[in-house]
Amino acid sequence: MTATTYSDVWNLEVLFQGGSESLEFAKHLELTSQLIDQFEAKVNNWTPLHSTEDQVHLIELLADFERAGKKLRQAGAFVGCLQAQNTEDKKAYTLEAKVTGLSAAFQTALGALDSLLAAFTDEVWSQILEADSLREVTFSLSERRERAKDKLSKEEEAIISALGVDGYHSWAQLYDLLVGKIKIPVEEKGEVKQLSVGQAFNKFSSPDRQVREAVFKNWEQAWGDQADYFAKTLNHLSGFRLNVYKKRGWEEVLKEPLSINRMKKETLETMWSVISENKQPLVDYLNRKAKFLGLEKLSWFDLDAPYGKTESKVSYQEGAQFIERNFALFGEKMSGFAKKAFEEQWIEAEDRPGKAPGGFCTGFPESEESRIFMTYSGTPSNVSTLAHELGHGFHSYAMRGVHYLNRGYAMNVAETASTFAEMIVADAAVKNAKTKEEKLILLDDKIQRTVALLMNIHARFLFETRFYEERKHGQVSVEKLNDLMEAAQKEAYCDALEQYHPLFWASKLHFFITGVPFYNFPYTFGYLFSLGIYAQAIEEGKGYEEKYIALLRDTASMTVEDLAAKHLQVDLTQKDFWEKAVHLCIDDITEFLTLTAEK
Repeated sequence: MTATTYSDVWNLEVLFQGGSESLEFAKHLELTSQLIDQFEAKVNNWTPLHSTEDQVHLIELLADFERAGKKLRQAGAFVGCLQAQNTEDKKAYTLEAKVTGLSAAFQTALGALDSLLAAFTDEVWSQILEADSLREVTFSLSERRERAKDKLSKEEEAIISALGVDGYHSWAQLYDLLVGKIKIPVEEKGEVKQLSVGQAFNKFSSPDRQVREAVFKNWEQAWGDQADYFAKTLNHLSGFRLNVYKKRGWEEVLKEPLSINRMKKETLETMWSVISENKQPLVDYLNRKAKFLGLEKLSWFDLDAPYGKTESKVSYQEGAQFIERNFALFGEKMSGFAKKAFEEQWIEAEDRPGKAPGGFCTGFPESEESRIFMTYSGTPSNVSTLAHELGHGFHSYAMRGVHYLNRGYAMNVAETASTFAEMIVADAAVKNAKTKEEKLILLDDKIQRTVALLMNIHARFLFETRFYEERKHGQVSVEKLNDLMEAAQKEAYCDALEQYHPLFWASKLHFFITGVPFYNFPYTFGYLFSLGIYAQAIEEGKGYEEKYIALLRDTASMTVEDLAAKHLQVDLTQKDFWEKAVHLCIDDITEFLTLTAEK
Protein backbone atom coordinates (compact mmCIF):
# COMPACT_ATOMS: atom_id res chain seq x y z
CA MET A 1 0.00 0.00 0.00
CA THR A 2 1.47 3.34 -1.09
CA ALA A 3 1.69 6.03 1.58
CA THR A 4 -0.21 9.27 1.06
CA THR A 5 1.86 12.06 -0.45
CA TYR A 6 1.40 15.20 1.59
CA SER A 7 1.28 18.66 0.03
CA ASP A 8 3.78 21.17 1.41
CA VAL A 9 1.44 24.07 0.60
CA TRP A 10 -1.38 24.89 2.98
CA ASN A 11 -5.03 25.24 2.12
CA LEU A 12 -6.55 28.57 3.15
CA GLU A 13 -9.43 28.34 0.70
CA VAL A 14 -11.43 26.08 3.03
CA LEU A 15 -11.36 28.93 5.55
CA PHE A 16 -12.14 31.86 3.24
CA GLN A 17 -12.22 31.59 -0.54
CA GLY A 18 -10.30 34.15 -2.56
CA GLY A 19 -7.35 35.03 -0.33
CA SER A 20 -6.98 38.74 0.41
CA GLU A 21 -9.72 39.52 -2.15
CA SER A 22 -12.18 37.17 -0.44
CA LEU A 23 -15.74 38.50 -0.33
CA GLU A 24 -16.50 35.84 2.28
CA PHE A 25 -13.76 37.26 4.51
CA ALA A 26 -15.04 40.81 3.98
CA LYS A 27 -18.44 39.66 5.29
CA HIS A 28 -16.69 37.95 8.20
CA LEU A 29 -15.03 41.25 9.14
CA GLU A 30 -18.37 43.06 8.95
CA LEU A 31 -19.99 40.51 11.25
CA THR A 32 -17.02 40.66 13.61
CA SER A 33 -17.38 44.44 13.80
CA GLN A 34 -21.10 44.11 14.56
CA LEU A 35 -20.48 41.56 17.32
CA ILE A 36 -17.81 43.76 18.90
CA ASP A 37 -20.18 46.77 18.76
CA GLN A 38 -22.90 44.66 20.35
CA PHE A 39 -20.54 43.49 23.10
CA GLU A 40 -19.33 47.03 23.71
CA ALA A 41 -22.88 48.39 23.90
CA LYS A 42 -23.91 45.75 26.44
CA VAL A 43 -20.85 46.48 28.57
CA ASN A 44 -21.48 50.23 28.49
CA ASN A 45 -25.18 49.80 29.26
CA TRP A 46 -24.59 47.52 32.23
CA THR A 47 -25.11 49.28 35.53
CA PRO A 48 -24.09 46.72 38.16
CA LEU A 49 -26.41 46.35 41.13
CA HIS A 50 -23.49 45.00 43.17
CA SER A 51 -25.45 41.94 44.17
CA THR A 52 -25.85 38.35 43.00
CA GLU A 53 -28.38 39.64 40.43
CA ASP A 54 -25.36 40.74 38.40
CA GLN A 55 -24.61 37.09 37.67
CA VAL A 56 -27.11 37.01 34.79
CA HIS A 57 -25.57 40.05 33.09
CA LEU A 58 -22.06 38.71 33.46
CA ILE A 59 -22.99 35.31 32.02
CA GLU A 60 -24.63 37.01 29.00
CA LEU A 61 -21.59 39.22 28.48
CA LEU A 62 -19.27 36.23 28.55
CA ALA A 63 -21.34 34.56 25.83
CA ASP A 64 -21.03 37.72 23.69
CA PHE A 65 -17.32 37.89 24.50
CA GLU A 66 -16.83 34.36 23.20
CA ARG A 67 -18.70 34.98 19.94
CA ALA A 68 -16.84 38.19 19.17
CA GLY A 69 -13.50 36.83 20.39
CA LYS A 70 -13.62 33.76 18.18
CA LYS A 71 -14.56 35.82 15.12
CA LEU A 72 -11.73 38.27 15.76
CA ARG A 73 -9.16 35.53 16.36
CA GLN A 74 -10.26 33.77 13.16
CA ALA A 75 -9.77 37.02 11.23
CA GLY A 76 -6.38 37.79 12.72
CA ALA A 77 -5.09 34.29 12.03
CA PHE A 78 -6.23 34.42 8.40
CA VAL A 79 -4.58 37.78 7.74
CA GLY A 80 -1.38 36.60 9.40
CA CYS A 81 -1.31 33.60 7.06
CA LEU A 82 -1.89 35.79 3.99
CA GLN A 83 1.00 38.07 4.92
CA ALA A 84 3.35 35.18 5.70
CA GLN A 85 2.75 33.28 2.47
CA ASN A 86 3.33 36.35 0.30
CA THR A 87 5.08 39.43 1.68
CA GLU A 88 4.10 41.33 -1.49
CA ASP A 89 0.36 40.93 -0.82
CA LYS A 90 -0.44 44.61 -0.26
CA LYS A 91 -4.14 43.97 0.29
CA ALA A 92 -3.23 41.74 3.22
CA TYR A 93 -1.57 44.70 4.94
CA THR A 94 -4.75 46.73 4.45
CA LEU A 95 -6.74 43.90 6.01
CA GLU A 96 -4.26 43.75 8.88
CA ALA A 97 -4.95 47.40 9.64
CA LYS A 98 -8.70 46.65 9.77
CA VAL A 99 -8.19 43.70 12.10
CA THR A 100 -5.92 45.81 14.31
CA GLY A 101 -8.66 48.43 14.56
CA LEU A 102 -11.25 45.80 15.47
CA SER A 103 -8.89 44.33 18.02
CA ALA A 104 -8.36 47.74 19.63
CA ALA A 105 -12.14 48.26 19.86
CA PHE A 106 -12.57 44.82 21.39
CA GLN A 107 -9.79 45.45 23.92
CA THR A 108 -11.41 48.76 24.82
CA ALA A 109 -14.71 46.99 25.53
CA LEU A 110 -12.90 44.33 27.54
CA GLY A 111 -11.11 47.04 29.48
CA ALA A 112 -14.45 48.62 30.34
CA LEU A 113 -15.79 45.24 31.47
CA ASP A 114 -12.70 44.64 33.59
CA SER A 115 -13.17 48.03 35.25
CA LEU A 116 -16.74 47.09 36.16
CA LEU A 117 -15.50 43.82 37.64
CA ALA A 118 -12.86 45.66 39.64
CA ALA A 119 -15.53 47.86 41.22
CA PHE A 120 -17.22 44.93 42.99
CA THR A 121 -16.37 44.44 46.62
CA ASP A 122 -14.56 41.19 47.42
CA GLU A 123 -17.63 39.93 49.29
CA VAL A 124 -20.06 40.52 46.41
CA TRP A 125 -17.53 39.19 43.90
CA SER A 126 -17.23 35.91 45.81
CA GLN A 127 -21.02 35.56 45.82
CA ILE A 128 -21.25 36.21 42.06
CA LEU A 129 -18.67 33.50 41.35
CA GLU A 130 -20.82 30.94 43.11
CA ALA A 131 -23.00 30.67 39.99
CA ASP A 132 -22.51 27.18 38.51
CA SER A 133 -21.68 28.49 35.04
CA LEU A 134 -19.01 30.84 36.42
CA ARG A 135 -17.12 28.46 38.68
CA GLU A 136 -14.97 27.07 35.88
CA VAL A 137 -13.81 30.59 34.94
CA THR A 138 -13.17 31.83 38.49
CA PHE A 139 -9.41 32.09 37.97
CA SER A 140 -9.66 33.89 34.61
CA LEU A 141 -12.30 36.37 35.73
CA SER A 142 -10.55 37.12 39.02
CA GLU A 143 -7.27 37.57 37.16
CA ARG A 144 -8.88 40.12 34.82
CA ARG A 145 -10.39 41.89 37.84
CA GLU A 146 -7.05 42.12 39.67
CA ARG A 147 -5.21 43.32 36.56
CA ALA A 148 -7.84 46.02 36.04
CA LYS A 149 -7.23 47.30 39.56
CA ASP A 150 -3.60 47.79 38.56
CA LYS A 151 -4.39 49.94 35.51
CA LEU A 152 -5.76 53.42 34.80
CA SER A 153 -9.44 54.26 34.52
CA LYS A 154 -11.40 52.61 31.73
CA GLU A 155 -11.57 55.95 29.87
CA GLU A 156 -7.79 56.40 30.01
CA GLU A 157 -7.12 52.78 29.03
CA ALA A 158 -9.56 53.21 26.10
CA ILE A 159 -7.57 56.22 24.88
CA ILE A 160 -4.32 54.26 25.10
CA SER A 161 -5.85 51.39 23.15
CA ALA A 162 -7.24 53.73 20.47
CA LEU A 163 -3.98 55.64 20.06
CA GLY A 164 -2.11 52.35 19.82
CA VAL A 165 -3.75 51.50 16.48
CA ASP A 166 -1.95 54.25 14.54
CA GLY A 167 0.92 54.51 16.98
CA TYR A 168 2.17 51.49 18.86
CA HIS A 169 0.92 48.69 16.60
CA SER A 170 1.62 50.56 13.37
CA TRP A 171 5.33 50.65 14.16
CA ALA A 172 5.33 46.85 14.31
CA GLN A 173 3.50 46.75 10.98
CA LEU A 174 6.11 49.07 9.48
CA TYR A 175 8.82 46.67 10.64
CA ASP A 176 7.08 43.77 8.88
CA LEU A 177 6.80 45.85 5.72
CA LEU A 178 10.50 46.76 5.77
CA VAL A 179 11.61 43.18 6.42
CA GLY A 180 9.42 41.93 3.57
CA LYS A 181 11.34 44.15 1.16
CA ILE A 182 14.81 43.03 2.26
CA LYS A 183 16.65 40.84 -0.21
CA ILE A 184 19.91 39.07 0.60
CA PRO A 185 22.22 38.44 -2.41
CA VAL A 186 23.52 34.86 -2.31
CA GLU A 187 25.72 33.22 -4.94
CA GLU A 188 24.62 29.74 -5.96
CA LYS A 189 26.36 27.82 -8.76
CA GLY A 190 27.91 30.97 -10.21
CA GLU A 191 24.60 32.86 -10.19
CA VAL A 192 23.69 35.57 -7.70
CA LYS A 193 20.16 35.13 -6.38
CA GLN A 194 18.19 37.64 -4.35
CA LEU A 195 16.80 35.63 -1.45
CA SER A 196 14.14 36.57 1.07
CA VAL A 197 15.21 36.84 4.70
CA GLY A 198 13.70 33.43 5.45
CA GLN A 199 15.53 31.73 2.57
CA ALA A 200 18.84 33.40 3.41
CA PHE A 201 18.54 32.42 7.08
CA ASN A 202 18.39 28.74 6.11
CA LYS A 203 21.85 29.12 4.57
CA PHE A 204 23.36 29.47 8.05
CA SER A 205 22.93 25.71 8.43
CA SER A 206 24.96 25.06 5.26
CA PRO A 207 27.87 22.63 5.76
CA ASP A 208 30.09 24.99 3.71
CA ARG A 209 31.66 27.68 5.90
CA GLN A 210 32.40 29.90 2.92
CA VAL A 211 28.68 29.94 2.12
CA ARG A 212 27.75 30.76 5.73
CA GLU A 213 30.36 33.50 5.99
CA ALA A 214 29.40 35.08 2.66
CA VAL A 215 25.70 35.02 3.55
CA PHE A 216 26.44 36.52 6.98
CA LYS A 217 28.44 39.36 5.42
CA ASN A 218 25.54 40.23 3.11
CA TRP A 219 23.07 39.62 5.94
CA GLU A 220 24.82 42.17 8.16
CA GLN A 221 25.03 44.60 5.25
CA ALA A 222 21.31 44.32 4.49
CA TRP A 223 20.23 44.91 8.10
CA GLY A 224 22.86 47.61 8.51
CA ASP A 225 21.53 49.49 5.48
CA GLN A 226 18.12 49.71 7.16
CA ALA A 227 19.40 50.07 10.75
CA ASP A 228 18.27 53.69 11.14
CA TYR A 229 14.70 52.71 10.28
CA PHE A 230 14.76 49.72 12.61
CA ALA A 231 16.25 51.75 15.45
CA LYS A 232 13.57 54.40 15.00
CA THR A 233 10.90 51.69 15.05
CA LEU A 234 12.28 49.98 18.16
CA ASN A 235 12.67 53.27 20.01
CA HIS A 236 9.08 54.29 19.34
CA LEU A 237 7.70 50.88 20.28
CA SER A 238 9.54 50.86 23.57
CA GLY A 239 8.86 54.54 24.19
CA PHE A 240 5.12 54.00 23.85
CA ARG A 241 5.26 51.03 26.19
CA LEU A 242 7.35 52.84 28.79
CA ASN A 243 5.04 55.85 28.76
CA VAL A 244 2.03 53.61 29.36
CA TYR A 245 3.87 51.92 32.24
CA LYS A 246 4.76 55.32 33.71
CA LYS A 247 1.14 56.52 33.59
CA ARG A 248 0.02 53.33 35.32
CA GLY A 249 2.67 53.77 37.99
CA TRP A 250 4.61 50.66 36.99
CA GLU A 251 8.32 51.08 37.65
CA GLU A 252 9.41 47.52 36.85
CA VAL A 253 9.63 46.77 33.12
CA LEU A 254 9.19 43.04 33.80
CA LYS A 255 5.91 43.58 35.65
CA GLU A 256 3.74 43.13 32.54
CA PRO A 257 5.57 40.19 30.91
CA LEU A 258 5.66 38.32 34.22
CA SER A 259 1.95 38.98 34.77
CA ILE A 260 1.10 37.86 31.23
CA ASN A 261 3.08 34.66 31.80
CA ARG A 262 1.44 34.13 35.21
CA MET A 263 4.88 33.79 36.70
CA LYS A 264 6.78 35.07 39.74
CA LYS A 265 9.95 37.10 39.33
CA GLU A 266 11.53 34.71 41.83
CA THR A 267 10.91 31.83 39.41
CA LEU A 268 12.49 33.72 36.50
CA GLU A 269 15.54 34.72 38.53
CA THR A 270 16.03 31.17 39.80
CA MET A 271 15.86 29.81 36.25
CA TRP A 272 18.47 32.24 34.87
CA SER A 273 20.68 31.73 37.92
CA VAL A 274 20.80 27.95 37.42
CA ILE A 275 21.47 28.38 33.70
CA SER A 276 24.34 30.81 34.33
CA GLU A 277 25.89 28.43 36.86
CA ASN A 278 25.84 25.55 34.38
CA LYS A 279 27.13 27.05 31.14
CA GLN A 280 30.60 25.52 31.14
CA PRO A 281 29.48 22.30 29.38
CA LEU A 282 27.92 24.47 26.65
CA VAL A 283 31.20 26.33 26.26
CA ASP A 284 33.02 22.98 26.07
CA TYR A 285 30.66 21.95 23.28
CA LEU A 286 31.26 25.19 21.35
CA ASN A 287 35.02 24.76 21.71
CA ARG A 288 34.86 21.12 20.55
CA LYS A 289 32.74 22.16 17.58
CA ALA A 290 35.24 24.88 16.70
CA LYS A 291 38.11 22.39 16.83
CA PHE A 292 36.21 20.00 14.57
CA LEU A 293 35.68 22.82 12.06
CA GLY A 294 39.37 23.74 12.24
CA LEU A 295 38.78 27.02 14.04
CA GLU A 296 40.11 28.66 17.18
CA LYS A 297 36.58 29.80 18.04
CA LEU A 298 33.19 29.62 16.38
CA SER A 299 31.63 32.76 14.97
CA TRP A 300 27.95 33.65 15.05
CA PHE A 301 27.40 32.23 11.57
CA ASP A 302 28.90 28.88 12.65
CA LEU A 303 26.39 28.21 15.44
CA ASP A 304 23.93 26.40 13.16
CA ALA A 305 26.59 24.65 11.11
CA PRO A 306 25.94 20.91 10.90
CA TYR A 307 28.44 18.44 12.31
CA GLY A 308 30.24 17.02 9.29
CA LYS A 309 29.78 17.82 5.65
CA THR A 310 26.79 15.60 5.07
CA GLU A 311 24.64 16.55 2.11
CA SER A 312 21.82 14.22 3.09
CA LYS A 313 18.39 15.76 2.95
CA VAL A 314 15.16 14.71 4.61
CA SER A 315 12.26 15.19 2.22
CA TYR A 316 9.08 16.80 3.49
CA GLN A 317 7.32 13.48 3.08
CA GLU A 318 9.99 11.62 5.06
CA GLY A 319 9.96 14.28 7.78
CA ALA A 320 6.17 14.11 8.09
CA GLN A 321 6.14 10.31 8.37
CA PHE A 322 8.97 10.33 10.93
CA ILE A 323 7.02 12.80 13.09
CA GLU A 324 3.80 10.79 12.84
CA ARG A 325 5.56 7.53 13.69
CA ASN A 326 7.31 8.88 16.77
CA PHE A 327 4.36 10.89 18.06
CA ALA A 328 2.50 7.54 17.96
CA LEU A 329 5.03 6.05 20.40
CA PHE A 330 3.92 8.69 22.90
CA GLY A 331 0.19 8.62 22.24
CA GLU A 332 -2.49 8.05 19.65
CA LYS A 333 -4.12 11.47 20.02
CA MET A 334 -0.91 13.37 19.32
CA SER A 335 -0.12 11.19 16.32
CA GLY A 336 -3.69 11.45 15.05
CA PHE A 337 -3.54 15.22 15.28
CA ALA A 338 -0.31 15.35 13.24
CA LYS A 339 -1.79 13.05 10.60
CA LYS A 340 -4.86 15.27 10.36
CA ALA A 341 -2.69 18.38 9.96
CA PHE A 342 -0.70 16.80 7.11
CA GLU A 343 -3.69 15.27 5.34
CA GLU A 344 -5.87 18.38 5.51
CA GLN A 345 -3.08 20.71 4.35
CA TRP A 346 -2.73 22.80 7.48
CA ILE A 347 0.98 23.30 6.81
CA GLU A 348 2.77 25.80 4.54
CA ALA A 349 6.33 24.50 4.15
CA GLU A 350 7.29 25.11 0.51
CA ASP A 351 10.74 26.62 -0.05
CA ARG A 352 9.97 29.54 -2.39
CA PRO A 353 10.72 33.27 -2.69
CA GLY A 354 8.41 35.89 -1.22
CA LYS A 355 7.59 34.13 2.04
CA ALA A 356 8.08 35.73 5.45
CA PRO A 357 11.00 34.49 7.59
CA GLY A 358 10.60 32.16 10.56
CA GLY A 359 7.87 29.78 11.56
CA PHE A 360 4.64 29.89 13.54
CA CYS A 361 1.44 28.07 14.36
CA THR A 362 -1.82 30.00 14.48
CA GLY A 363 -5.26 28.86 15.57
CA PHE A 364 -8.67 29.27 13.96
CA PRO A 365 -11.07 28.81 16.90
CA GLU A 366 -14.28 28.90 14.86
CA SER A 367 -13.04 26.18 12.51
CA GLU A 368 -11.19 24.33 15.30
CA GLU A 369 -8.19 24.12 12.99
CA SER A 370 -4.60 25.33 13.04
CA ARG A 371 -2.22 26.52 10.34
CA ILE A 372 1.53 26.04 10.48
CA PHE A 373 4.00 28.21 8.58
CA MET A 374 7.68 27.53 7.89
CA THR A 375 10.17 27.17 5.05
CA TYR A 376 11.25 23.54 4.71
CA SER A 377 14.57 22.92 2.96
CA GLY A 378 15.24 19.34 4.09
CA THR A 379 17.55 19.77 7.09
CA PRO A 380 17.17 17.84 10.37
CA SER A 381 16.53 21.23 11.97
CA ASN A 382 13.56 21.72 9.64
CA VAL A 383 12.06 18.45 10.88
CA SER A 384 12.46 19.68 14.46
CA THR A 385 10.83 23.01 13.61
CA LEU A 386 7.92 21.19 12.00
CA ALA A 387 7.47 19.02 15.10
CA HIS A 388 7.76 22.15 17.28
CA GLU A 389 4.94 23.93 15.45
CA LEU A 390 2.79 20.78 15.47
CA GLY A 391 3.25 20.79 19.26
CA HIS A 392 1.68 24.26 19.35
CA GLY A 393 -1.19 22.97 17.25
CA PHE A 394 -1.71 19.98 19.53
CA HIS A 395 -1.93 22.32 22.51
CA SER A 396 -4.86 24.12 20.86
CA TYR A 397 -6.36 20.75 19.91
CA ALA A 398 -6.13 19.57 23.53
CA MET A 399 -7.98 22.71 24.68
CA ARG A 400 -11.10 21.94 22.66
CA GLY A 401 -14.16 21.99 24.91
CA VAL A 402 -12.44 24.21 27.46
CA HIS A 403 -14.33 27.48 28.15
CA TYR A 404 -13.10 30.15 25.73
CA LEU A 405 -12.07 32.38 28.63
CA ASN A 406 -9.80 29.55 29.85
CA ARG A 407 -7.96 29.13 26.56
CA GLY A 408 -5.72 32.17 26.86
CA TYR A 409 -2.57 30.33 27.83
CA ALA A 410 0.60 32.39 28.01
CA MET A 411 3.67 32.09 25.83
CA ASN A 412 5.80 30.27 28.39
CA VAL A 413 3.45 27.31 28.67
CA ALA A 414 2.68 27.50 24.95
CA GLU A 415 6.37 26.88 24.31
CA THR A 416 6.20 23.90 26.66
CA ALA A 417 3.91 21.96 24.31
CA SER A 418 5.94 22.83 21.23
CA THR A 419 9.26 21.93 22.82
CA PHE A 420 7.85 18.69 24.20
CA ALA A 421 6.87 17.63 20.66
CA GLU A 422 10.28 18.67 19.38
CA MET A 423 11.99 16.59 22.08
CA ILE A 424 10.09 13.45 21.07
CA VAL A 425 11.30 13.76 17.48
CA ALA A 426 14.87 14.83 18.30
CA ASP A 427 15.36 12.00 20.79
CA ALA A 428 13.94 9.48 18.36
CA ALA A 429 16.27 10.67 15.63
CA VAL A 430 19.32 10.23 17.86
CA LYS A 431 18.23 6.77 19.05
CA ASN A 432 17.51 5.60 15.50
CA ALA A 433 20.87 6.71 14.15
CA LYS A 434 22.51 3.89 12.16
CA THR A 435 26.11 5.07 12.47
CA LYS A 436 28.27 7.03 14.88
CA GLU A 437 28.55 9.81 12.33
CA GLU A 438 24.79 10.06 11.93
CA LYS A 439 24.34 10.04 15.69
CA LEU A 440 26.81 12.89 16.10
CA ILE A 441 25.06 14.93 13.41
CA LEU A 442 21.71 14.51 15.14
CA LEU A 443 23.12 15.08 18.63
CA ASP A 444 24.75 18.24 17.35
CA ASP A 445 21.46 19.47 15.91
CA LYS A 446 19.77 18.80 19.24
CA ILE A 447 22.51 20.58 21.21
CA GLN A 448 22.28 23.55 18.86
CA ARG A 449 18.76 24.14 20.18
CA THR A 450 20.02 23.89 23.77
CA VAL A 451 22.64 26.53 22.98
CA ALA A 452 19.98 28.69 21.35
CA LEU A 453 17.60 28.43 24.31
CA LEU A 454 20.15 28.75 27.12
CA MET A 455 22.57 31.19 25.46
CA ASN A 456 20.91 33.00 22.55
CA ILE A 457 17.66 33.61 24.43
CA HIS A 458 19.67 34.67 27.47
CA ALA A 459 21.44 37.25 25.28
CA ARG A 460 18.06 38.55 24.07
CA PHE A 461 16.82 38.84 27.65
CA LEU A 462 19.97 40.65 28.81
CA PHE A 463 19.84 43.00 25.81
CA GLU A 464 16.18 43.86 26.20
CA THR A 465 16.43 44.40 29.96
CA ARG A 466 19.36 46.81 29.51
CA PHE A 467 17.88 48.47 26.44
CA TYR A 468 14.73 49.43 28.36
CA GLU A 469 16.82 51.00 31.11
CA GLU A 470 18.68 53.05 28.48
CA ARG A 471 15.42 53.98 26.74
CA LYS A 472 14.06 55.50 29.95
CA HIS A 473 16.64 58.27 29.48
CA GLY A 474 15.93 58.96 25.81
CA GLN A 475 16.21 57.42 22.34
CA VAL A 476 18.96 54.84 21.87
CA SER A 477 21.22 55.18 18.82
CA VAL A 478 22.10 52.43 16.35
CA GLU A 479 25.64 52.41 17.70
CA LYS A 480 24.45 52.00 21.29
CA LEU A 481 21.99 49.28 20.28
CA ASN A 482 24.83 47.42 18.59
CA ASP A 483 27.03 47.80 21.66
CA LEU A 484 24.28 46.58 23.98
CA MET A 485 23.58 43.57 21.80
CA GLU A 486 27.21 42.54 21.39
CA ALA A 487 27.86 42.91 25.14
CA ALA A 488 24.79 40.76 25.90
CA GLN A 489 25.92 38.11 23.41
CA LYS A 490 29.44 38.01 24.87
CA GLU A 491 28.04 37.56 28.37
CA ALA A 492 25.45 34.97 27.39
CA TYR A 493 27.94 32.94 25.32
CA CYS A 494 30.65 33.32 27.99
CA ASP A 495 32.84 35.04 25.37
CA ALA A 496 33.17 31.73 23.53
CA LEU A 497 32.68 33.17 20.02
CA GLU A 498 35.11 34.91 17.67
CA GLN A 499 32.56 37.10 15.87
CA TYR A 500 29.13 38.22 17.08
CA HIS A 501 25.98 39.63 15.50
CA PRO A 502 25.58 43.20 16.84
CA LEU A 503 22.65 43.88 14.47
CA PHE A 504 20.67 40.95 15.88
CA TRP A 505 18.38 43.49 17.56
CA ALA A 506 17.29 44.57 14.08
CA SER A 507 17.05 41.15 12.44
CA LYS A 508 15.04 39.49 15.21
CA LEU A 509 11.29 39.96 14.77
CA HIS A 510 10.62 39.17 18.43
CA PHE A 511 11.90 42.57 19.59
CA PHE A 512 9.24 44.27 17.46
CA ILE A 513 6.17 42.28 18.52
CA THR A 514 3.57 44.49 20.20
CA GLY A 515 1.23 41.81 21.50
CA VAL A 516 3.67 40.41 24.07
CA PRO A 517 6.57 42.30 25.72
CA PHE A 518 9.83 40.43 26.36
CA TYR A 519 9.23 37.76 23.74
CA ASN A 520 12.28 35.80 24.92
CA PHE A 521 12.43 34.21 28.39
CA PRO A 522 9.20 32.21 27.90
CA TYR A 523 11.04 30.13 25.27
CA THR A 524 13.68 29.08 27.78
CA PHE A 525 11.09 28.48 30.48
CA GLY A 526 9.06 26.33 28.10
CA TYR A 527 12.10 24.35 27.04
CA LEU A 528 13.21 23.47 30.56
CA PHE A 529 9.66 23.00 31.86
CA SER A 530 8.98 20.59 29.00
CA LEU A 531 12.06 18.58 29.97
CA GLY A 532 10.51 17.97 33.37
CA ILE A 533 7.31 16.77 31.71
CA TYR A 534 9.28 14.74 29.17
CA ALA A 535 11.21 12.97 31.93
CA GLN A 536 7.92 11.90 33.55
CA ALA A 537 6.54 10.80 30.18
CA ILE A 538 9.56 8.53 29.57
CA GLU A 539 9.23 7.08 33.06
CA GLU A 540 5.49 6.35 32.78
CA GLY A 541 5.35 5.34 29.11
CA LYS A 542 2.53 5.56 26.59
CA GLY A 543 -0.19 5.97 29.21
CA TYR A 544 1.14 9.41 30.10
CA GLU A 545 -0.67 11.11 27.22
CA GLU A 546 -3.88 11.65 29.21
CA LYS A 547 -1.94 13.25 32.08
CA TYR A 548 -0.14 15.44 29.57
CA ILE A 549 -3.42 16.56 28.02
CA ALA A 550 -4.80 17.31 31.51
CA LEU A 551 -1.78 19.55 32.15
CA LEU A 552 -2.25 21.36 28.81
CA ARG A 553 -5.93 21.97 29.55
CA ASP A 554 -4.95 23.69 32.83
CA THR A 555 -2.33 25.98 31.29
CA ALA A 556 -4.58 29.08 31.21
CA SER A 557 -6.35 28.44 34.49
CA MET A 558 -3.58 28.87 37.07
CA THR A 559 -0.12 30.30 37.65
CA VAL A 560 2.85 28.31 36.36
CA GLU A 561 3.93 27.69 39.92
CA ASP A 562 0.55 26.13 40.73
CA LEU A 563 0.55 24.22 37.43
CA ALA A 564 3.92 22.68 38.25
CA ALA A 565 2.89 21.86 41.80
CA LYS A 566 -0.36 20.19 40.67
CA HIS A 567 0.92 18.17 37.70
CA LEU A 568 4.65 17.71 38.40
CA GLN A 569 4.76 18.06 42.20
CA VAL A 570 7.64 20.56 42.04
CA ASP A 571 8.39 24.07 43.33
CA LEU A 572 9.57 26.35 40.50
CA THR A 573 10.98 28.98 42.85
CA GLN A 574 13.60 26.48 44.04
CA LYS A 575 16.72 25.45 42.12
CA ASP A 576 16.10 21.70 42.25
CA PHE A 577 13.70 21.49 39.33
CA TRP A 578 15.77 23.77 37.09
CA GLU A 579 19.01 21.97 37.90
CA LYS A 580 17.50 18.61 36.94
CA ALA A 581 16.19 20.08 33.70
CA VAL A 582 19.51 21.72 32.78
CA HIS A 583 21.38 18.50 33.56
CA LEU A 584 19.15 16.66 31.08
CA CYS A 585 20.46 19.10 28.46
CA ILE A 586 24.01 18.53 29.62
CA ASP A 587 23.61 14.75 29.18
CA ASP A 588 23.43 15.31 25.41
CA ILE A 589 26.57 17.43 25.51
CA THR A 590 28.42 14.83 27.61
CA GLU A 591 27.54 12.15 25.06
CA PHE A 592 28.67 14.37 22.20
CA LEU A 593 31.98 15.19 23.91
CA THR A 594 32.57 11.51 24.69
CA LEU A 595 31.92 10.43 21.11
CA THR A 596 34.19 13.14 19.70
CA ALA A 597 37.02 12.71 22.20
CA GLU A 598 40.40 12.00 20.65
CA LYS A 599 41.60 8.49 21.39
